[in-house]
Amino acid sequence: MALHLRDVLLGNTTTRRRRYASVALPPVLFVLTFAAYALDVFQVSGGVVFLAAHAALVGIVGAAWVGYRRAGLVVAWVTTYAALLGQSADHYLLSQSPSHSLADRAAAFLQPDGLVFLGVEALVLGTLAYLLGALCERGMSRIAAGATSPDGS
Repeated sequence: MALHLRDVLLGNTTTRRRRYASVALPPVLFVLTFAAYALDVFQVSGGVVFLAAHAALVGIVGAAWVGYRRAGLVVAWVTTYAALLGQSADHYLLSQSPSHSLADRAAAFLQPDGLVFLGVEALVLGTLAYLLGALCERGMSRIAAGATSPDGS
């Protein structure tokens, strides 16, 4: 089984249902993370936050699931980015002082340096989680193949 760069990056989604699941996951995780922080289900401990732990965990779990399904590394990156962006949206749009206008808060949320920083985090975390998910899938398939072979080896 040869791995092709296109399959690793974009996945080998053979069914329409799998493609839709890959497309739907990032917006769902964005909304889920945003709502969890907005409702104080997830909280930031305070101080300077370089990596929101709960958002990162949601993104890692999503990217690992993407890796397990072999849906593509790009999907894993976007999934992780969406979860991190959900926390950032809550921070800038809802948690800032009401003395700042909504336009000021939206401009702060859309600052390129912050978005790029989240992108770098998403690349690192998404890649590691994707690899973990892909390794789990490979291990499970080998275990299943060994269990079905007649000689047990």
